[in-house]
Amino acid sequence: MPILPTISTAFIVISAILVAIGWILIVKNKPKAHKKVMIAAAISALLFFIIYMSRTIFMGNTSFGGPENLKIYYTIFLVFHIVLATTGAIFGLVTLYLALKRKISKHRKIGPVTSIIWFFTAITGVAVYLLLYVLFDGGKTTSMIKAILGF
Repeated sequence: MPILPTISTAFIVISAILVAIGWILIVKNKPKAHKKVMIAAAISALLFFIIYMSRTIFMGNTSFGGPENLKIYYTIFLVFHIVLATTGAIFGLVTLYLALKRKISKHRKIGPVTSIIWFFTAITGVAVYLLLYVLFDGGKTTSMIKAILGF
């Protein structure tokens, strides 16, 4: 299995676990611990994004290498995951901003929604990883730079 997708997927799983821990901490009225854990979750998500984007730009994306009759289902699932991940990232940034600006009443309203979106993002991200690298052999990989510059 390629190491970078494994590492980046691990960071998303860690991020989701930290979000769950943060949720438990705030329910237990431990706001300082909640803040630390949620910042760690955000850093973990950022590390995922840095690794993912670096790999995408310099090495490329891996196409689905499974059976041709499953490709359409994989593609639909991947689009769903991408929309979910983008939505989760935007909600995450807004939620983090609200917390850091001490707009706690708004943060309390959007935080649970953001967490649920992030849990589904992590689950679907792991599923994409399993479909690309574990259950089936990965397809072709082309870097963004090669695709853009025509190398």
